[in-house]
Amino acid sequence: MNTRPVFHGSDIEKICEYYHLKKEDITNFGANVNPLGLSENVRTAIAGHLDLLSSYPDREYTGLRGTVSEYCHIPAEYILPGNGSSELISLLIETLAPRRTLILGPTYSEYSRELSFSGSTQEYYHLREESDFRLDVDDLCRVLTEGYDFLILCNPNNPTSSAILREDMERLLAFCSQNNIFVMIDETYVEFAPDIDAVTAVPLTRKYSNLMVLRGVSKFFAAPGMRFGYGITGNHEFLRKMKEKQIPWSLNSIGAFAGEEMFKDHEYISRTRKLILSERERMYQTVSQMPAYKTYKPYANFLLVKITESGVTSFDVFERCIKAGLMIRDCSSFQCLEGEFIRFCIMMPEANTRLLHELGTG
Repeated sequence: MNTRPVFHGSDIEKICEYYHLKKEDITNFGANVNPLGLSENVRTAIAGHLDLLSSYPDREYTGLRGTVSEYCHIPAEYILPGNGSSELISLLIETLAPRRTLILGPTYSEYSRELSFSGSTQEYYHLREESDFRLDVDDLCRVLTEGYDFLILCNPNNPTSSAILREDMERLLAFCSQNNIFVMIDETYVEFAPDIDAVTAVPLTRKYSNLMVLRGVSKFFAAPGMRFGYGITGNHEFLRKMKEKQIPWSLNSIGAFAGEEMFKDHEYISRTRKLILSERERMYQTVSQMPAYKTYKPYANFLLVKITESGVTSFDVFERCIKAGLMIRDCSSFQCLEGEFIRFCIMMPEANTRLLHELGTG
């Protein structure tokens, strides 16, 4: 009988228990978090302001929205802070109350989970491996004419690390605007893109009222425990309705304070981008030369890799790596991803070299 375990995402505790490993001995290539960790400036600032816990945060988050406004080059009145992007996804769906949703897949499962609590039907539009997971905008627009009123995109996308660039995104948004389709774009990974301006849809919120862009600090700023995300839309009436449904003081005082500090740490932002861009290119080029794998041009801080060696599964490669103390993601649980795929993020150079060696000698 096949008793092969099933692991999802960064289930590191369950994995360590199964393989009798210590968490501290594992390099986690599955979480997609900035390997530099939390900014030292932010760490120091938080330690010196713990007294903030004795007071309520500003209910309007005026200072935080002002800092995000400067960071994103967008008016502060376009911005809604929240308790992570998960809260904002939930609020957006509740406020929009879509009838029929199309999700660009394969992608993050939280969209589907939140939609399951609404009255909306949900279907997937599949990015195709034979097209290297690049979107065919014309074909997607054709499908959208079949009665959809809500489109969900992750850009750059997880797990494919592919991206829709500005020209194609504007064509898609214009089409959706003409056909009364609201678009939610999750830009969790956009700050890792080689050229952020070529990918982000934030400037387009000035032009399209059928658009909301979501971002957070979990991945790029290595702060998943802070639970701080923010939504951006030029549709002031829609933003007002979302805010009415939001629990007051959704983001705590420390989170609001730390959020401001993060966006001001330009040296940390620069170091992160330099590290990721350099190491991502090295890993992409190296894996591309390995006959047992196929990979795709990455825009996020991770690579999706297809196993082309006959008889080798994604679980086989996962297990070989975890026994070497390297935890990658077995992508077999992703919907719309047919075949044997693994995903791993960019870590520090020495760890990346270890993983490349393990993949190359398997």
